[in-house]
Amino acid sequence: MIVASYKKYILNFKQASGTSRGILKTKETWFLILNSENKQGIGECGIFRGLSADDRPDYEEKLKWLCKNIHKSFDDLLSELIEFPSIQFGLETALKSLESQNKFELFPSKFTQSKDSIPINGLIWMGTEAFMKQQIAEKLDAGFSCIKMKIGAIDFETEIHLIKSIRKEFTSEDIELRVDANGAFSSSEALEKLKILSDFDLHSIEQPIKQGQIEIMSQLCKETPLPIALDEELIGIFSVTNKQELLQTINPQYIILKPSLVGGFKGSDEWINIAEELRIGWWITSALESNIGLNAIAQYTYSKQNNMPQGLGTGGLFTNNFNSPLQVKNGTLQYNNSINWNINL
Repeated sequence: MIVASYKKYILNFKQASGTSRGILKTKETWFLILNSENKQGIGECGIFRGLSADDRPDYEEKLKWLCKNIHKSFDDLLSELIEFPSIQFGLETALKSLESQNKFELFPSKFTQSKDSIPINGLIWMGTEAFMKQQIAEKLDAGFSCIKMKIGAIDFETEIHLIKSIRKEFTSEDIELRVDANGAFSSSEALEKLKILSDFDLHSIEQPIKQGQIEIMSQLCKETPLPIALDEELIGIFSVTNKQELLQTINPQYIILKPSLVGGFKGSDEWINIAEELRIGWWITSALESNIGLNAIAQYTYSKQNNMPQGLGTGGLFTNNFNSPLQVKNGTLQYNNSINWNINL
């Protein structure tokens, strides 16, 4: 018999982090804890307020419902949670954790055996020009060969100046540059801005315009001189049919999967299968989960054997994250089994 409970947890950023949606100082998350005989499983329901499709007033009520109905079949539970992707992810993770010999080794592999690593991008948060330059220098010193810059919150000319200064020193062969606009460009100016950005040998731009403008985004993906990656556009698309329709209509160059926002492993698998059928590239990123959720996402990502740099370097952002074997080293995420988990919930 499984007994389920949940707990809210607030993650505190070491430094306020800027996006085009505003400044982040804290990040709310929830943990689903399963107990059965002498075993325990833990999963993270990584809701992202203001972004998640399940940012709803009845979120905690749904967690209560899940705990009361944990005896139901996995398929029935997932079906009931279809509009709560972060809870789906927490449930999948908690069950895998409960079933595994080591509750934190969900997808045993060379990665979890400390024999292989995952290439990741270094994340540059928005801020003053000086702050962004400082972050770029730190990431380069830390051995990253792929950098992702958040853009769209400060003056576009300043952002272009920053990108230009990087390209003066480093070619696209030295450093892969990705930018993430988080939907900051207006539909009328987007193509012109993409043309300007394309002069700097960028790998791609994430979500140049706000989600939901399907026809405009489709046209943009046809005309763009710079590969476009859909991110927020995937949020709130629940059925396989609607996922297929969205990707066939927009036909982007890439999609980016955040398991907490797209329905966990099952939801991510559905997107990946459709994307590969349509020859659309993809990679996986975290959505500011604690190390518990990041651990699950990293192990799942490694199991998919995608060699592109992934967006999994967010574990060091918080003052009160949990001690874990996850380590960022030389532009990769590594699993150091000599470090023990330390979780106090």
